[in-house]
Amino acid sequence: MHKTIIVALSSSLLAICALVATSSQAATQSLTVYSGRSSGLVDPIVQQFKKDTGIDIKIRYATDAALFATLEEEGARSPADVYWVNTAGTLVNAAKKGLFAKLPASILKRPAEFVPKSGLWTPLSARFRVVAFNPKTVKDTELPQTALEMPKLTKFKGRIGWTPVYSSFQDFITAMRSVYGETKAKTWLLEMKKLEPKAYPNNTAMLEAMQAGEIDVALTNHYYIQKIIAGVREGEFEGTAEEKEKTTAPKPDIIGTHYFKAGDVGNLELVTGAGILKTSKNGAVATKFLEYLLSTKTQQLTTKTILEYPVVNGFALPKTLLPLSEAIKRSPKIDFEKLVDIDNTLKLLRDVGLL
Repeated sequence: MHKTIIVALSSSLLAICALVATSSQAATQSLTVYSGRSSGLVDPIVQQFKKDTGIDIKIRYATDAALFATLEEEGARSPADVYWVNTAGTLVNAAKKGLFAKLPASILKRPAEFVPKSGLWTPLSARFRVVAFNPKTVKDTELPQTALEMPKLTKFKGRIGWTPVYSSFQDFITAMRSVYGETKAKTWLLEMKKLEPKAYPNNTAMLEAMQAGEIDVALTNHYYIQKIIAGVREGEFEGTAEEKEKTTAPKPDIIGTHYFKAGDVGNLELVTGAGILKTSKNGAVATKFLEYLLSTKTQQLTTKTILEYPVVNGFALPKTLLPLSEAIKRSPKIDFEKLVDIDNTLKLLRDVGLL
């Protein structure tokens, strides 16, 4: 009799301990994310995830390349669970280096476009290279039909902006090297230098310079123009989804968007994305985070606040945005695997004196 009671008590105590341990584990769930995306773009989504799930997230911000180098240096000791970056080339490189774990079907089945065959990372948003111009000083018809013709804009010597140190510009040059070859890409850069373009550390600073009257034309990503049209500054959308609703009318005449002819490298399609590190100790939580980033709520939030394109179907886009199907038609058909050769692009940029 006493033995039965003791066994029953022991079983109950074990059950209680297991319950307490489970509750404690749930209460202390956390995630470490290495983000090549800026805090102004990432923080609103991260804060909403924390609020919705109660999971704590620690984020380390740096460039895609700097974080990649850190991951390689840290190896199995890395505290990172998720690597979230700006370009597919970086993700492909990380996958080839064996840094990523295979993603579950619950993640890979969600995006309608751009899913890599490897299944080692997932796209999260899409953007496209374009030319921004000041409609007060430039007519769209004055701008060329191909990116290779940009050096002919001698009229705007000293009034063109670009971002040689920025990842999306480097992807653009990598794509140019892939399509036209090393020699033509180098020639293009040298000819562009003769126009004395102004270099900026990022696209936001460049388009602010355009608004200030410093430049008239700029090579950029579509969503930076869209944010200005919508009257939105980077990092402005902090708080709840309700607080992120746009309160000002769009002003499409502030900065114009020029697209090159269909298939031109100047319309290059780029995707942001993320993968789960093979060394992560929090795989289940990391999976939950990526599922959250691909959820209807977050994809809609990304579209409204960042003004990039969603990778999940079913969203109405702002009227000032080109439909996704049309934007894809304008982009050259380049395998993301071809954008992995960033090292030789960086070497080229150094050779011509841009880095």
